[in-house]
Amino acid sequence: MGKKIVTITRQYGSGGREIGKRLAEQLGVEFFDNKLLDHAADHSGIHKSHFEENDEKRPNSFLYLLSTTYGQGGVPFDDTLFFAQLNSIQKIASEQSCVIIGRCADYALRDFEGVVNIFICAPFDDRVKRAIEVYDIAEKHAADYVKRIDKQRTSYYNYYTDKRWGAPSNYHLCLDSSALGIDGSVTLLKQFLDDFYKK
Repeated sequence: MGKKIVTITRQYGSGGREIGKRLAEQLGVEFFDNKLLDHAADHSGIHKSHFEENDEKRPNSFLYLLSTTYGQGGVPFDDTLFFAQLNSIQKIASEQSCVIIGRCADYALRDFEGVVNIFICAPFDDRVKRAIEVYDIAEKHAADYVKRIDKQRTSYYNYYTDKRWGAPSNYHLCLDSSALGIDGSVTLLKQFLDDFYKK
């Protein structure tokens, strides 16, 4: 098989980004997380700060109605940002092997061949602990913060796709990262992908 393309959807605090980065290194492919925002900005002409401010956030329903339009057809700005990212994801995947984190990448690449979609989760308490220890979220706010980011990602995904965020049927593999740890999760995923791409 030619290109290796992996999308990773992750619960906040599950270590999905770190797993994805290490996995990309082991596969010898490029890793796209915030780098995807750079690509979208470069190819759309929209400043990167707009992508960062709206990253994986569903438009507020009231503000959405009042949103500034961009480009032809009066398309709401939030939608313009989404489609610019979607176009970047598709362009990247058409040109090279890669690991892409979040941003509805599994949906954007639903018609591409050889794409492996992975969902990484972990128990809530473990994710709160990681938020405190790794991401320096204040302990008194950590639980609410984890819930808020998960809700934000769920809302964004469900709004822009015809699927449900985290539904097992969307993915080739769902992994509880707490069961094996970061290193063990990377090892398992690497073996899974090696077997997958041997087909």
